[in-house]
Amino acid sequence: LAGAVPEEQRCTVERADASLTFPLFLQRFAFSRPVILRGVTDNSAFRALCTREKLLAAFGTRLVRLSTANTYSYHKVDVPFQEYVEQLLKPQDPARLGIDTLYFFGDNNFTEWGPLFQQYVPPPFRIPGTSPAYSFGIAGSGTGVPFHWHGPGYSEVIFGRKRWFLYPPDHAPHFHPNETTLAWLQHTYPTLPPAERPLECTLRPGEVLYFPDRWWHATLNLDTSVFISTFLG
Repeated sequence: LAGAVPEEQRCTVERADASLTFPLFLQRFAFSRPVILRGVTDNSAFRALCTREKLLAAFGTRLVRLSTANTYSYHKVDVPFQEYVEQLLKPQDPARLGIDTLYFFGDNNFTEWGPLFQQYVPPPFRIPGTSPAYSFGIAGSGTGVPFHWHGPGYSEVIFGRKRWFLYPPDHAPHFHPNETTLAWLQHTYPTLPPAERPLECTLRPGEVLYFPDRWWHATLNLDTSVFISTFLG
């Protein structure tokens, strides 16, 4: 599947650079719509620690918790990180249901992974009254999580490309909670009239997506990807 999953034809999420000020972020984006930020942080040192070789050397024997890639991800599986990378980190099977697809994202042991996360420079803008929590993930091409929502946050791509689909809180998308994002893109997305299509864009390394509270979103890794999110709870 590598290279076979298409990018969107046109990015419909607004972009901003390091000239964006915190007051302007609060006014234009924090509570109203997503934005892609570039150049607001430098995570080259963190990226250097996230190569396959460095991660396996540091965390290969550690257990990681995998979640099923469906909207109601209650099933968890613990495996050694090296086993995940060498045996489970594969392109998405288009015929496989979300409940049968294991995904490394979110359930990190912050004590063992702490030295890595300490090197990450999060986006500089905070929502008043919230505190950040990190969620680190690695996934194969064609994988992703189907539509869901939660509180506001950021997501940064470290390696690879990640395609995002977003709807505002008052526009619940039509999807099956156990259908993978890849299956939704292949079967449902082409039937949507232009007015019903989500905001969407593809993030590349160094780009950070901010999404406001309760915005529906689904993700699709176009390549084998390394990514980290900062949830504002």
